[in-house]
Amino acid sequence: MTNLLTAIFGKFTNSAFSNDVGGRIFLDEAPSGVEFPYCVYSIVSGTQNKTFTEHYTNTLLQFSLFSSSESVLEITTMYADLKSLFDECSLSITSSSLVWMREQNLTTMVEDITTPDGTQTVKHYAVDFEVLTSLS
Repeated sequence: MTNLLTAIFGKFTNSAFSNDVGGRIFLDEAPSGVEFPYCVYSIVSGTQNKTFTEHYTNTLLQFSLFSSSESVLEITTMYADLKSLFDECSLSITSSSLVWMREQNLTTMVEDITTPDGTQTVKHYAVDFEVLTSLS
């Protein structure tokens, strides 16, 4: 999993999506008081599949996008650029080969969260991607 996460983070570098979130991309959890907008990505599940001759890993990744903008333009741009970056992408992963990476699900929410400045209403998009890899 470490190699997959390293490849994912490497693909963020110098991308339109990274610019959308001001480089604020975090694994598993955002630091307290982080400025909006930002992205948190995490592994939801990972399963091993083996045949007599092949070994695959099926991983579900979730990207959580957060925006405090009253307009939907910021978060919809973030989503479009994330999808453009990862849906059916190519990805170099050490010690394995990418079979596919494709969007599986999008859930949109509006949430009240507690920040150091008090309660704030934010837009939250949870975007799931299925990643199938095989051992090299």
